[in-house]
Amino acid sequence: MKKSTMKKWIAGLMVFCLIFTNVWPAAAAQTETAEPGLAKTTAVEQAETATPQTTAETAQSSDVENDVLGAAVNNDAAAESHDTTGANNDAAAADGTQAGNGVAPAGDNAPASGADLGLTAKACVLMEASTGKIIYEQNATERLSPASITKIMTLILIFEALDAGKISLTDEVTTSAYAKSMGGSQVFLEEGEKQTVETLIKCIVVASGNDASVAMAEYISGSETEFVNQMNTKAKALGMNDTNFEDCCGLTESPNHYSSAKDVAIMSRELSVMHPQIHNYSTIWMENITHVTRQGTSEFGLANTNKLLKQYEGCNGLKTGSTSLAKYCLSATAVRNGIELIAVVMAAPDYKVRFSEAASMLNYGFANCTLYKDENPEALPETPVENGVVEMVGGDYGQQFSYLSTTGESFEGVTRQISFNEGLAAPIAKGDVIGKVTYLLGGKELGSVPIVAKEAVEKAVYTDYLKKILNHWLKI
Repeated sequence: MKKSTMKKWIAGLMVFCLIFTNVWPAAAAQTETAEPGLAKTTAVEQAETATPQTTAETAQSSDVENDVLGAAVNNDAAAESHDTTGANNDAAAADGTQAGNGVAPAGDNAPASGADLGLTAKACVLMEASTGKIIYEQNATERLSPASITKIMTLILIFEALDAGKISLTDEVTTSAYAKSMGGSQVFLEEGEKQTVETLIKCIVVASGNDASVAMAEYISGSETEFVNQMNTKAKALGMNDTNFEDCCGLTESPNHYSSAKDVAIMSRELSVMHPQIHNYSTIWMENITHVTRQGTSEFGLANTNKLLKQYEGCNGLKTGSTSLAKYCLSATAVRNGIELIAVVMAAPDYKVRFSEAASMLNYGFANCTLYKDENPEALPETPVENGVVEMVGGDYGQQFSYLSTTGESFEGVTRQISFNEGLAAPIAKGDVIGKVTYLLGGKELGSVPIVAKEAVEKAVYTDYLKKILNHWLKI
């Protein structure tokens, strides 16, 4: 008998013994019904040997910018306050449970310095958008009436519905009698009037239309009450711990309708980062819409009350608000040199102060911040997987890494350190966290991003092991 033939016979015999002594009993344990005592023992053994998987973690105000806080006789103030104050307590707020997607949680939220900007508004926050880092804060968590900046959350839910395919920009929305009845800042929709979703978004963002906000709430959720429930659910998911909504537009002056400067910054970040198309609307200065009703056709002009759009370089949003209770509020976004900042002002004493103090915070941020982004991340290697149908799994970056510095250091020496979870075992779902990439500068850790599985890996069963053995045998 030839030596090569003898070698294959011996290898075949070894494979048979291996299957008989190891693989077959394991398969029998999986397929046969074990006795109660044996089942208990097996369960204990599995519990002792199992490897845990780690998991990753505008501009008028609906509020009634028209409620003129005393005797605002300035033309700009008059432009923001052309309606009469109203109140809407119809929507009942409800607690929600955490619901998934959104921007990554904010990082280090300590102020960049103990700088005193001399701001007179009751509460202020300056946040960098990509990292969520708070650069400056003043009474950041004090619960205050948010007025029309409430509509930021309304817009988040509108754009989420668009992204999910639940609605489209060209859908026609019919105005209800209830939506028409809204007071405060409005675009004067008539009962039965139809406008597209995109037109109503413009009415909300540019003219702060309370009627448009309620029309969209009813279109998405069936009622404003249910829509407000979803607003509160989303707020909790975003970690907005000092917020509760009672309507979708901020018209109410109920003490149970409140938010904080920090929470307004959080939802502004969610809207701007997750739905950047918002800036296509928040940068509109003036635009006309067409009313088509039983009385005929008429034009109505939308005028943006966010004066920073014309007064501050790089400003691209976001939302103003004011009522007699809330005073003057603003969430302003601006981009310079690739850095996006969010400046939130609440309860400013007058409409000019909210703009000047937002500008002061933005100036401070742009003067003191530099941003590192990993624009060209290196390819990630594969890592071994135990008990899988395949032996290796590829990884992807879970998100882009960003780091905000307020000390002006150079980022030329940034290095990456790749690490995978120990004892990684199947089954693994696509997107499961399997490791992390840590970023270092001069030995200091800047932060990290998760590595997620590029594809799913199923747990191997008896037939998979048999195939592996036979493939190995045939290669001998």
